[in-house]
Amino acid sequence: MSMTELKTPYLVFLGDAQDLLMAKVAKGVAHWRPEKCLAQYRLEGAKADLGLPEMPIKQAAEAGAKTLILGLAPMGGTLPQSWIPLLIEAMESGMDIASGLHIRLNDIEDLVAVARRTGQRLIDVRHPELSLVCGSGKPRSGKRLLTVGSDCCVGKMFTALAIHQEMAARNIKATFRATGQTGILIEGSGVPIDAVVSDFTSGMIEQLSPANEADHWDIIEGQGSVLHPAYAGVSLGLLHGAQADVIILCHEEGRVQMDEMEGFEVPDFDTLIETNLHLGRVTNPNIRLGGIALNTSSLSEEDAMKAIARYQEKYGVPVVDPVRTGVAAIVDGLES
Repeated sequence: MSMTELKTPYLVFLGDAQDLLMAKVAKGVAHWRPEKCLAQYRLEGAKADLGLPEMPIKQAAEAGAKTLILGLAPMGGTLPQSWIPLLIEAMESGMDIASGLHIRLNDIEDLVAVARRTGQRLIDVRHPELSLVCGSGKPRSGKRLLTVGSDCCVGKMFTALAIHQEMAARNIKATFRATGQTGILIEGSGVPIDAVVSDFTSGMIEQLSPANEADHWDIIEGQGSVLHPAYAGVSLGLLHGAQADVIILCHEEGRVQMDEMEGFEVPDFDTLIETNLHLGRVTNPNIRLGGIALNTSSLSEEDAMKAIARYQEKYGVPVVDPVRTGVAAIVDGLES
């Protein structure tokens, strides 16, 4: 298996981002892996602020920064021409460049030429590097948890990272397995599963979460939903490749229509749970529901607690909001 790993520590580039929504990738990296972030670098006029020390490129390099993270999403996913000299300066100062943009750094001739001359790497995390092999479906050792969703953007990555963090605090053997560009930049490695040719999706996840010690957990970041009219193929390949022992259903409470899919309602929990378990049994007959993670940000504290209690009574598994309550109850269930 060949999977690029990012060198640390990071200099997080915020460009001219006006808020943290524009710099959500940077925000995610700084929130979940602060120990990897040496400093931030902002252009004049930028308002987004991660609260990290401010350092220009050369100073950061002298302080030990190994990778410049492009932590924002410019309009259209393109790379402004005015950034090219900055990226060249970073490579000439000894840093790799890691990007989650749609445009490939490795398609920009000026950057490629400098990378060859300096020996630094241009890392396009949206583009997979593992071998393209079909899934085998063969059982493998170790334990695996997969976050599955009622829709896109309901908290699957956040939930997986929170569970991994809770396990680490308890000294449980666990690894976070990233499957999207933000997760890859947070963890420093992973597979952008939505960029994989469909025939090889399950095989790619088998490589991402290989056989391991019997008491080791791979916490695998989910994508989309197996009942999403546009993205179900990605989610299903991920489910089969993960061979999940446990799934955690993630949902934004109050969402009734699928994201940007007018006319398609969010399926009910009974259907979501039954479908994920039924399809997951293809590669793991013992798959089970280990909990439900709700995003209750649109609810008051009182209403959020009522929703959590209602689902917990109905489904008999730990129900949490990773932000409001943490995920300790889910990890308790995994340990019992």
